[in-house]
Amino acid sequence: MINKKVSSAHEALQGIEDNMTLMLGGFGLCGIPENAIAELVQKQTKNLTCISNNAGVDDFGLGLLLQHKQIKKMISSYVGENAEFERQMLSGELEVELIPQGTLAERCRASQNGIPAFFTPAGYGTEVALGKETREFNGKMHVLEHAFQADFAIVKAWKGDTAGNLIFKGTARNFNPCMAGAAKITIAEVEELVEAGSLDPNQIHTPGIFVQRIFQGEKFEKRIEQRTTRKK
Repeated sequence: MINKKVSSAHEALQGIEDNMTLMLGGFGLCGIPENAIAELVQKQTKNLTCISNNAGVDDFGLGLLLQHKQIKKMISSYVGENAEFERQMLSGELEVELIPQGTLAERCRASQNGIPAFFTPAGYGTEVALGKETREFNGKMHVLEHAFQADFAIVKAWKGDTAGNLIFKGTARNFNPCMAGAAKITIAEVEELVEAGSLDPNQIHTPGIFVQRIFQGEKFEKRIEQRTTRKK
């Protein structure tokens, strides 16, 4: 059995350099690779292109990389919770590509499955379709979208084993599973790392063949982006 375990985020992120394209899993602040992002801040890696559903908040998640001016371009579908993101975008400091959420997921999945491009009706007739090939299928117009080409995918799972098999929990299953295996190298950060064979095969969401490196994170904050509970 191949052992893909590495000792730390520092070891896991070896090879990530300036000007690379990274995929980062999670939905809002749920299921984001907190330790890996903190390590990227420490590494001071610059001019990154980051593919992520959102850009974190001002002082957490990808917001930390924005704060330190480490991101050159954001490819996202939702960016409404980050004032620094807004400032950099409006000032021209940050290049931004906004993508419909389903298209973002499908471009990850296409990369994961070796599909170079696909047609989707999402975005036709809007700015999303500008400069892209369009074609009619069954009486409906579609836009040609290309699979992502990323250097590293960094995902966060609830449990994993040393062979790289992953189990996600709740909302963390948004984007993390479709990013695993969608880049040249996939790094998995997990809350609990167990020996290969310890996980129930029927519960595994992402098989280890999609993962090259895995490590156990620590001190997860698991912040809540917006509390929507009722007042007592």
